[in-house]
Amino acid sequence: QLQASGGGLVQAGGSLGLSCAASGSIFGINVMGWYRQAPGKQRELVALIPRSGSTNYADSVKGRFTISRDNAKNTMYLQMNSLKPEDTAVYYCNMGVTYRSATGRYTGDYWGQGTQVTVSS
Repeated sequence: QLQASGGGLVQAGGSLGLSCAASGSIFGINVMGWYRQAPGKQRELVALIPRSGSTNYADSVKGRFTISRDNAKNTMYLQMNSLKPEDTAVYYCNMGVTYRSATGRYTGDYWGQGTQVTVSS
């Protein structure tokens, strides 16, 4: 129910943008975040943005990456600038989504399918 897009291959120093859209009968979305997993490494947090709009970044991406969200579109973005080879990973989006149902509301933690970002040196 989360669809990520963007990513691809870019040279070091270049830029890429990612987006992630939630679909369904959504009541609201609390925290949104981007994570990444490089080969042979654990998944790590890249950036978080709660509904308030305040942001948190991993030290390794501060000043280069910008996370943002559009609550009206239930969509989150990650603008990545000054990319480095060490940014190469599969990037995953994550959202805490509250859905409407026939019996009320339910909240869950959802992941996108992952999108590959490759930065060549």
